[in-house]
Amino acid sequence: MRATAWNNGSHHASGAGYGLRVSGEDRDRYFDRDWSEVVFDLDGEVEARATISDSFWRTCSELRSVGIGKWLRVRGLAPWPKGIPPTLEVRPAGGNRFNVLPPSPSNP
Repeated sequence: MRATAWNNGSHHASGAGYGLRVSGEDRDRYFDRDWSEVVFDLDGEVEARATISDSFWRTCSELRSVGIGKWLRVRGLAPWPKGIPPTLEVRPAGGNRFNVLPPSPSNP
C-alpha cells in the first residue's frame, strides 16, 4: 500500500507533529480495530510506534509518531514543499507491524 507523509503544519526538528496518512480503503483492508497501536519498521533502520486513535477509524486516517517524524527528517524527506508530501511504500509484516520504505528515485 502507499502512505503519504503527514504533518500538522508545524515542522518541528524534534519530529513532533509528523506521521503517515493511509487511505480509508487501505485502513479498512490492512488495519484491525482491535489494535491500540501499530509498529513501523522504517527502512530497516528504526522502529516507530503509533497509537491508533478513535478518529483514525472515522475521518483522520493519520498515524502520528515522533519516531516517524525524526526518520523523515533524517532521510531528508521532511520538511517538504507545501502540498507535496512524499509518498512511501508500506508493507504489512504480520499482525500490527508494517515495513515502510522511502520513495525510490524512480517513484517519488
